[in-house]
Amino acid sequence: MEFKSPTYSIRAVPVEKVEPNDYNPNTVAPPEMKLLYESIKNDGYTMPVVCYHDKERDRYVIVDGFHRYRIMLEHTDIYEREKGMLPVSVIDKPIDQRMASTIRHNRARGSHDVDLMSNIVKELHELGRSDAWISRHLGMDRDEILRLKQITGLAALFKDVKFGKAWKPAEEPEN
Repeated sequence: MEFKSPTYSIRAVPVEKVEPNDYNPNTVAPPEMKLLYESIKNDGYTMPVVCYHDKERDRYVIVDGFHRYRIMLEHTDIYEREKGMLPVSVIDKPIDQRMASTIRHNRARGSHDVDLMSNIVKELHELGRSDAWISRHLGMDRDEILRLKQITGLAALFKDVKFGKAWKPAEEPEN
């Protein structure tokens, strides 16, 4: 089967069927949210919200576009103009791939909350993903992954890390 980018199949989805994921570490400051509102108000939705369709629950879980989604929820003028319909492109990937997609989308645009990023690394590790996988799929180098693991403080994240021999402090002479 030939690959077809999800953007060629945009769906108009009732915003009530869309929900945020529980792992996105991206934050947008109030001035940028105001700018996003102005952009959507003046230009319309020029980019769809990327979602995973949970068929069992018939819900669309956001992979990228949470702040575009928020604009519709928080601004009745946008909601009414769009008739409550959000443009959505759907990707069908397992949770680890969706997490990686979220991070790739975000990192291409802005900054992340460090604590939330460290939790993503922790969750991916718990899902069995190696540092090499995380590095390749999230665009991080080994040092960044190590720093994020240190923030979580979980020893399990370091089980496969080889450390050098620890130094032994010199003893202080007793007075």
